[in-house]
This record gives sequence, C-alpha cells and structure tokens, in this order.
Amino acid sequence: MPRCDDRAAAVASTVGLDGPLDDRQVSVANIKSQIKRNRQNEKRRVRNRAVRSEINTRTKAALDAAEHGDETADESLRLAVQRIDKAAAKGVIHKNTAARRKSRLARQFLRQPD
Repeated sequence: MPRCDDRAAAVASTVGLDGPLDDRQVSVANIKSQIKRNRQNEKRRVRNRAVRSEINTRTKAALDAAEHGDETADESLRLAVQRIDKAAAKGVIHKNTAARRKSRLARQFLRQPD
C-alpha cells in the first residue's frame, strides 16, 4: 500500500508539479475514481490560476498604457476584455464577474488623462 507522501508525489508529478502543492493538504483517497477526480481537480486549479493571473496582468497593462498615453492603449484594453470574456466562456470566472470587471476596467480606462 503506498504511503501518503507517495500518493501526494504521484498527484504532483501527474499534474506537472515537482515541488509541494502550494502547502495544500493532499487528500489520501482509497477509491480509484476519487484519486482520479483529485488529479483532475488539481490540474484544473493550476490552469485556472494561470488564467486568472493573466486577466490581472492584462488589466494592469491596459491601465498602465492608458495612464502613460501609449498608442497601444486601445489594443491593450481590447486584449484585456478578450481574456476576461474567454475566462467567462470557459467557466473560470462567472459571467457576471466578467461583466463587472469589464465595466470597471472601461470606466477606469476612460478616466485616465489622454
């Protein structure tokens, strides 16, 4: 019978993580379907985290471009809105959350001095 550490390492290596799982407690399931479900959930968590991070990065880039009056400000805004829409379509964020973020971003964008 594999030990708890062995299962945690197996989940981490399957997901593509070499180190610890962000100080998360890895559940030690005995049921085969639950072990698979844990692997799937961990993969999705890592992927969703990356998508959320990219949304924040694109939003920040759009606001910085608008603040400095860059020519690429409109393009940055378009990319940020596109990423937010894509995340909502894939279920990473709720559609109302996406609408709220886009609305706030547009208001902040228009408030910036030209």
